[in-house]
Amino acid sequence: MESYKKLILQNKAWAQERIKHDQEYFKRHQFVQTPEFLWIGCSDSRVPANEVTGTEPGEIFVHRNIANLVVHTDLNLLSVLQYAVQVLKVKNIIVCGHYGCGGVRAAMTNNEYGLLNKWLRNIKDTYRFHREELEKIENLDERADRLTELNVIEQCNNLAKTSIVQRAWKEEHRPNILGWVYHIENGLLDEVCKLDYTTKLDPIYQYIIE
Repeated sequence: MESYKKLILQNKAWAQERIKHDQEYFKRHQFVQTPEFLWIGCSDSRVPANEVTGTEPGEIFVHRNIANLVVHTDLNLLSVLQYAVQVLKVKNIIVCGHYGCGGVRAAMTNNEYGLLNKWLRNIKDTYRFHREELEKIENLDERADRLTELNVIEQCNNLAKTSIVQRAWKEEHRPNILGWVYHIENGLLDEVCKLDYTTKLDPIYQYIIE
């Protein structure tokens, strides 16, 4: 059997199992979603948002890309952010990286990856900002782990620099911005930072919100 056909069969089995235990399961989600969380995570197949948080469909609005980046020119990410904050009224935004991230490790090298270089440049910039701290770490695995953490923190700060978040902070005192890192080896999450409406930004990034 072709592998993709197996996915269709597994989908049917999953749907039947849900209905078996709860006849209204799919009907409840048919016309509305009211998630409290926006998840900005890595595209890595080992870090699925619902599974690692034990949440059900409808509880987390999800955006994923390589190395969980928040890039100020990424219209895809910004569209997701605007919809989540202004329409869904999420209370929390989670930026979740993971140890052993291939994107982070690739950014630490001088290898040429074609188009991917443009994306990884954002992580290289984070490395440059923290070069002194990172290059004191001789073990390359440990250095990559620390860069993973710093990258999450940087992306959380990038969210705070958007007018979308700043408006919501001023008008509604939400959302919290949470920076997490996932351990693939044991399935646990660590919190590395938290920002909220009381966070002080560098004045150059503050918008005048009318």
